[in-house]
Amino acid sequence: MQPEEIRATIEQAREAWVKGDAEAFASLFSPDGEFIVPGNRWVGREAIRQVATDFFASHPSVRIDIKQIIIEGDRAAVEWYWEDKNQEGRLNRADDAILVDFQAGQIARFREYIDTATWEDRDNL
Repeated sequence: MQPEEIRATIEQAREAWVKGDAEAFASLFSPDGEFIVPGNRWVGREAIRQVATDFFASHPSVRIDIKQIIIEGDRAAVEWYWEDKNQEGRLNRADDAILVDFQAGQIARFREYIDTATWEDRDNL
């Protein structure tokens, strides 16, 4: 993939989360693509679509600001700021580092490393 295609796919992933579009997010993955967050791993578009659907049902508001994207070959490292509100209005914030592997124009692996503690520390100052 060309760097601009990788950037566009990452932007599409961001848009899918912000819009609450589980189908759009899952469609970016290869048929056996992996979505990994601390403590959980989903394989395949249907599993990814379902976990995103479940998340959107309980978190109707998501904001993501992409800070940087570093691309090397068919891999990207993404840093983004994440903010969501659950149904009760509780605000969650995190800095995410995401490693993304691409294969044949689709996401083969999307691995998130999520830092929520830094925001909790800032709130307690």
